[in-house]
Amino acid sequence: MPENGIASDITPTRYAHHIEARALTVRRGRRAAVDGIDLNLGAGVHGLLGPNGAGKTTLIRTLATVLTPHGGELELLGSACRSRNELRELRRRLGYLPQAFGHYRRFTVREFVEYMAWLKEVPRRRSADAVQHAIDRVDLTDRAEDRMGSLSGGMLRRAGIAQAIVNDPDILLLDEPTVGLDPAQRMEFRALLRDIGAQACVLVSTHLVEDVAAACASVVLIDGGRKVFAGHVDQLRAAGTDMDPGDSDIERGYSAILRQYRELMASSKG
Repeated sequence: MPENGIASDITPTRYAHHIEARALTVRRGRRAAVDGIDLNLGAGVHGLLGPNGAGKTTLIRTLATVLTPHGGELELLGSACRSRNELRELRRRLGYLPQAFGHYRRFTVREFVEYMAWLKEVPRRRSADAVQHAIDRVDLTDRAEDRMGSLSGGMLRRAGIAQAIVNDPDILLLDEPTVGLDPAQRMEFRALLRDIGAQACVLVSTHLVEDVAAACASVVLIDGGRKVFAGHVDQLRAAGTDMDPGDSDIERGYSAILRQYRELMASSKG
């Protein structure tokens, strides 16, 4: 099982690894929400799986530079992210969609995406085209002048995705991006991810294992803040048996890996 979680048929563009972490640790209070995780992720679409409380959101927030690591090393796009100038430059090249994102309800969709483009320092000369392109890519063209407060949950989520991609990021971090999307929109979203992943590093945190199976080349599975598995999606599929719970091969593989890891942890404590 490959340790780095990178599919061998993914060719990096400008970086050997867009995301590189060694023994990354992030504490929430006294608990290590991310506990010594190693990551090496290049261009492509990567899934981040794990049960509730596994540390997925904390890890995504740390990679998005919202949280500061308490231990280990983290490099994003070759930068150690230590100085204010490094962080500012890096944030211009990141796209991030949190589980819940703030917005002004009276902003139109276009105004919201324009505002986020300004925050990300998208050059003024190309801002209007970048905003329109992002809105078009999430299929909100006909709702661009609607106020954010009038949008359905699924439309609001698509507006959130638009702001995440408006700066054409080199790293795109998405936390539960398909919440509220209907099946057709989820299929369109998967196609969008594959398109972006041709050049950028996309990391998608989700509870929907089937989204990972459809859109991702590789997957990282964490539990209790620790990395349990990193490898090809097909390897996760092959890890389960008919005796493991799940409605598909990949769900059974997910269940099997978690079970084996927890049994190992229990035996080590015994």
